[in-house]
Amino acid sequence: MSISYNALSGALAAQAALNTVSQNIANAQTKGYTRQGVLLQASAGDGSSGMSPGNGVKIGSLLRFSDSYKSQQMWRAASDLGQHSQTQPYLTQMEKVMSDGKSSLSYGIDTLFKAFNAAAVDPTSTPLRQQVITAADSMSQQFNSIYNVTSNQLISVQQQRSAILPGLNESLAGIAALNQQVISIGNNGTNTSALIDQREQLIDKVASQIGVEVLNNPDGTASVSLKSGQPLVVANLYGKLAFDNTGGAPQLTLAFANTSFKLDDTRVGGQLGGLADYQENTLKPLQKSISEIAGQMSDMINTQLRAGFTSPGVAGTDLLKFNTANPTDGTIQLLQVSSGFKTADLAFSSDGQPGDSGNLQKLVAIKGQPITLTSLGSVLLGDADTQVVGKLGIDSQQNQAQLNTATTVRQQSEDDWKSTSAVNTDEEAINLVEFQNMYQANMKVIAVANTLFDATIKMFG
Repeated sequence: MSISYNALSGALAAQAALNTVSQNIANAQTKGYTRQGVLLQASAGDGSSGMSPGNGVKIGSLLRFSDSYKSQQMWRAASDLGQHSQTQPYLTQMEKVMSDGKSSLSYGIDTLFKAFNAAAVDPTSTPLRQQVITAADSMSQQFNSIYNVTSNQLISVQQQRSAILPGLNESLAGIAALNQQVISIGNNGTNTSALIDQREQLIDKVASQIGVEVLNNPDGTASVSLKSGQPLVVANLYGKLAFDNTGGAPQLTLAFANTSFKLDDTRVGGQLGGLADYQENTLKPLQKSISEIAGQMSDMINTQLRAGFTSPGVAGTDLLKFNTANPTDGTIQLLQVSSGFKTADLAFSSDGQPGDSGNLQKLVAIKGQPITLTSLGSVLLGDADTQVVGKLGIDSQQNQAQLNTATTVRQQSEDDWKSTSAVNTDEEAINLVEFQNMYQANMKVIAVANTLFDATIKMFG
C-alpha cells in the first residue's frame, strides 16, 4: 500500500505543480502578476516500520516569488518619476516663451531703449516720439503676455493637483479593502496571491502620485504611510487627502481616523509634490520677478519723465501704468501705456526748451541702472530678463536631468522586479514538461503497484 500511497501523493503533487504552471502561463502578459510555485516536501515515515523510506510527498506551501526590497525600490522610483515628469512640460513651455527672440521681455526692453536712443537724434521729431510710444506699448503687451502665461500655469497646476486627489483617495480605499480581504480569505487557507497583486498595483499607482513608505505586516496586510510618517492605510483603515481653501492658498490636508494633518505639499513627493514644488519654488518666484521688473522699470521711467519738461514750466507725465491687481481669471494688464498719452507728453527736455535732450539722455541711461529682484538680488535692468531666463533654463535642465535619471532607475527597478516575480515562459515550459513527466511516472508506479497487488491475490487464490 505504501507504494500506491507514495505514487498517489506524487501524482497529486505533480498535478498541483501543473496547476501553478498553467496559472503562470495564463498570466504571462498580466500586468503586475507575480508568478507562483509549490514547495514540495518529503513526508516522513509514521514510525510503524523501521524499513519505511517515508510516506511520499506533500505540498508544503504555495510560493509567491516576490522580493519586498525590489518592490520598495520600484515604488520609490515611481515617486521620483512622477515628481519630475509632471513639472517638465510646464518648465519647457515657460523656457520657450521667455527665451523667444521676438517676444521676450529683453526684446521689448531693448526695443524701447533703442527708440529712446533714436529720438535723441531729433527730440522734436513726431515720428521718432511716436516710435517711443509704439515701442512702450509693444513692450507692455509682451510683459502682459508672458505674465499671463505664468498666471494660467498657476491655475493649471492647481487644477492638476486637485484632479489627482479623487483617484488617489480611491486607491487608498482600495488598498484598505484588499487588506481586509487578505485577512478574511487568508484565514480560510485560500491563496491570496491575486489579491496581493491587486494591492501592489494600487500601491504603485499611489507611489507615482505621492511618496510613500510601505510595511508588510505578519498578518498579510500592508501599511502605507507618507515619507514624513503620517499614516495613509493601516489594516482596513484609510486616510483621505484634500485641499483646504479656507485660508486663501490651498492647504493640503490628510484626515485619518479622528486626526487631521496639515501637509507641506512641496515635500510629499510624487506628482503632487513635484507640482507643488514647481509652483512654489519656480513659477511663483518667476512671476514675481516679471512683476518686479515691470514695476521698477515703469517707476524709473515715469519718475525720470516727471523730472523733465514738455515745454517751459510744464512737467512730464507718466508714460507707463503698472497694475498690481490679480484677477481670478488669470488675465491681467500688468503694464500698459497711460491712457491718452501723446507724443507731446514725452518730457525729453530738462528745461522745457525745444530741441533739448537732457532728460532724454537720462532716460536712455536707465537701462544700465540696477533694480532689485527677490530671486536674484541686485541686477542691471538691461540684464534682468536674461538672468531670470538663465535661472529658469538651469531649473529646466536640472529637472530634465533628474527626469532622465528617474526614468532609467524606474526601468531598472522594473527589470529587477521582473527577474524575481515575472513569468518566464521558457522556464514555465520546462516546468510543464518536468511535472508532466513526474505525473506520468507516478501513474506508472501506481500501475506497477496494482500489478503486484493482483499477483499477490492470485498467489492466495
